[in-house]
Amino acid sequence: MAHNGKRYSEEFKQQIIDLYLSGKSAKQLAEEYGLVEQTIYKWKKLYAPSIEVDENQTISMKEYNDLQKKMHELEMENEI
Repeated sequence: MAHNGKRYSEEFKQQIIDLYLSGKSAKQLAEEYGLVEQTIYKWKKLYAPSIEVDENQTISMKEYNDLQKKMHELEMENEI
């Protein structure tokens, strides 16, 4: 696959990652902004905040938020 030579500003990349972290899928963003999904995942590694779980593992804020949501749903189910 040939590189198209486009360069994106740091601000644009961060905006895309903010949208991704807010719940938009990489596929949606790629289609909407004319990007390649893999580019979004690459930017995610560079620009998305992460949390160190232990000395051998980190997770993204999106993954952390997804886990928090899942835990909350499980707690709600257990209360019923």
